[in-house]
Amino acid sequence: MTTQTAVQGMYLAGKWTTREAKIEVLDPHDQSLICSVPSASAEDMHHAINEAKIGMKIAAELPVHKRMTILHRAAEYVDENRTRFARTIAMEGSKTIREARGEVQRCIETLRLSAEEARRINGETIPFDQRPGSEDRLGYYFRFPVGIIGAITPFNDPLNLVAHKIGPAIAAGNAIIVKPATVTPLSALLLAEAFDNADLPHGVLSVITGRGSEIGNVLVTHPDVRMISFTGGLETGEQITHQAGLKKISMELGSNSPVIVLNDADLEHAVKATVSGSFSAAGQNCIGVQRVYIQEGIYDVFEELFVKETVALSVGDKMLETTDMGPMINEKEAIRVEAWVGEALEQGANLLTGGVREGAYYTPTVLTHVPQDCMIAKQEIFGPAVLLYPVSDLDEAIDLANGVNYGLHGGIFTENLEKAFEAITRLQVGGLMINDSSDYRIDGMPFGGIKGSGIGREGVKSSILEMTEPRVVSFKLKHRMKA
Repeated sequence: MTTQTAVQGMYLAGKWTTREAKIEVLDPHDQSLICSVPSASAEDMHHAINEAKIGMKIAAELPVHKRMTILHRAAEYVDENRTRFARTIAMEGSKTIREARGEVQRCIETLRLSAEEARRINGETIPFDQRPGSEDRLGYYFRFPVGIIGAITPFNDPLNLVAHKIGPAIAAGNAIIVKPATVTPLSALLLAEAFDNADLPHGVLSVITGRGSEIGNVLVTHPDVRMISFTGGLETGEQITHQAGLKKISMELGSNSPVIVLNDADLEHAVKATVSGSFSAAGQNCIGVQRVYIQEGIYDVFEELFVKETVALSVGDKMLETTDMGPMINEKEAIRVEAWVGEALEQGANLLTGGVREGAYYTPTVLTHVPQDCMIAKQEIFGPAVLLYPVSDLDEAIDLANGVNYGLHGGIFTENLEKAFEAITRLQVGGLMINDSSDYRIDGMPFGGIKGSGIGREGVKSSILEMTEPRVVSFKLKHRMKA
């Protein structure tokens, strides 16, 4: 891969801006320099917020058809430049080039879906005469934009998760300031380029590159920022909640996703789906499979097939079409996973395959007999390691699955509808995939979790609801209404 050293500006209220202070963007594959981006200051963030105060008025006054046109144009720009977008995702992050192409396609769909949902931001009439004495009143409610949205996005989906903030925000008539992950800012800047080419009015969108310690607190605590949309880790999410003050908060904070495989499952399909769900994006997927509970009648066969499928994965250069899994985002994260696996092995876990680190690469790892109090069992791994457990029945599987402080997605493989519906009722998750891995998602569905997995829901329609507020209008008439 050719090393690039170009300086990429940040998108500050519609203007491409550089700064002397820089942040190097490195390829996790070999730590080669891709390019440098500005390291924004607190003053830059204050400036972006001041510009957004003007931009939010412009955005709110944009007719719906113009919002739709801008979103469709941005989607077309991504579509026309999909090769450049995919290469950027793969270079700066952990995804293989094939996975990156899939993310680009999802981004296009997210923007188009945002355009379509813009026409469906509706209200309702209200029957005021339900209260005695209010027969002379009629009215309705409608939804209006919250104003300025601060968005903080992670490294694992550096394009589509940014699109999930920007698309609904523009559809709803808001201004938005995006602070992308420090290690993967380039995809977000490319998306800003798409909106710049779509003639989005200046001030409506800023993509500010910098360190969270320098600019994140300004974005989170500023009183003119009326909503924070955050995707990231639980610890950071809790800090933001304490700092933000009285404003809307939407948070997707990760998971420790369980999958249940019962005796009557389609075994071959369950194995392929759970292996894919465990190791895509090097396991750095908030809804990736972390724990698999397999009923005892099929456990031995499942384990054998699962390990065989895992060993067959090709690990290496992200840009090769034949590669199934690339490196983790950096060596520090790979060392963390290595330490968590080591702790589990010291406490009696059994390593079936994997467990080898080389730089930022960590081989796909399968563990059994992992004690429930190990870090790797109770926390979010966010790496290429999965835990297999035998269970006697569905009751035991559900009890164990619910035994962590997360509840984003889960999965169950069974041909029995009654057991599927029992899982639907009892599993403590925001989404349950029947005969699918926990990592299945479409961009139009409500997405989010319970417990430590977050607050609110994303997905375009759900995000638009989060990014708007209802205003009630009541008319008192001079004469009482008559039927």
